[in-house]
Amino acid sequence: MPMLTPDGLAGLIFIFLAVVTLAGAFIAATALRLPRAVAGLALGFCGLAGIFYFLNSPFVALMELLIYVGAVCVAIVFAIMLADPGVEKARTARSTAIPAALSLPVGALFAWGLIILARNTMWPAPAAKLNPGDTVDIGHSLLTTYSMVFELISIVLLMAIIGALVLARKGRD
Repeated sequence: MPMLTPDGLAGLIFIFLAVVTLAGAFIAATALRLPRAVAGLALGFCGLAGIFYFLNSPFVALMELLIYVGAVCVAIVFAIMLADPGVEKARTARSTAIPAALSLPVGALFAWGLIILARNTMWPAPAAKLNPGDTVDIGHSLLTTYSMVFELISIVLLMAIIGALVLARKGRD
């Protein structure tokens, strides 16, 4: 069976990760409630991180998880929690039905174009070996050359958290 070969299993894993990514994107785009949309966004980012890992880029996969799932999605969740609960306007199923119905053919057309482009492109051969010092060089630069910027970013994030807590406390009874 061709599916039980290493190439077949690799193809199945890639298809699974692509389906997870697309399912997360679909949930994020069509969810009626904002927390469900954020959960779909996180699912899509996790699937994308899996694709990066599958493509032999574990550093980019880890950064995808840390930055997008761990920071962006959590920041959106905090924004939802800090928002005034009475302001949310209920969306009806009709208001999302038309964009959801239009997104399917547009997405299919876009995917078809990418498939045609991928089949007609001459792809270069992969490099024999990755530079083992890439992540070491980034870590060394962050903690030596750019250490002041690294620390200033942490101070700005701390001030943003404190400001969010002050605003949340002022707006609540």
